[in-house]
Amino acid sequence: MNWANSILKSATISQKPSGDYYISILFEYESDIKPIIPTPEKVIGLDYSSKSLYIDSEVNNPNPRLYRKAELKLAREQKKLSRRKKGGSNWNKQRIKVAKKHEKVTNQRKDFLHKESRQITNAYDAVVIEYLNMRSLAQCLRLGKSTHDNGYGMLKTFLKYKLEVVGKQLIVVDRFFPSSKRCSCCHYRNRELTLADSI
Repeated sequence: MNWANSILKSATISQKPSGDYYISILFEYESDIKPIIPTPEKVIGLDYSSKSLYIDSEVNNPNPRLYRKAELKLAREQKKLSRRKKGGSNWNKQRIKVAKKHEKVTNQRKDFLHKESRQITNAYDAVVIEYLNMRSLAQCLRLGKSTHDNGYGMLKTFLKYKLEVVGKQLIVVDRFFPSSKRCSCCHYRNRELTLADSI
């Protein structure tokens, strides 16, 4: 990257429900990264799974389920909040406490996904994933909490920009391509495989 000729485009200040302030800075710069041509040995395919973070050709990767682990504590704090008089000082203190617990889970998930996406970016020249509408998936299968706690959509976002920065590729496969039903070696298609088997 040629930071010498970079231009500051904007700086946005935002406040979280917990009261913390953050600033987001946007730069524009000319990229001098040369694209890397991937080889078959340096390409990996990732498939969504609600039980694990994702499934690749080697292993089922663990999903830390951070929201599920914190759900009981969050429920207790939210119950306390519901008992407070809205607008009062004690209600506001409890509201900030609940907001901070939610932010902690969010930050833990982001940290995990940043580390996971960095490992994948360093190890492979191209990553192939299936296009999925995560919001629709959560609604139609009644897996709202599990889908949002999984963070697969965020992983895709992190992978995209990390790969681009180093000249690598993120390849998105059409949603109707039978990637879960087709063998990567012999291309045999298992038509009896159901959606329940793949997640």
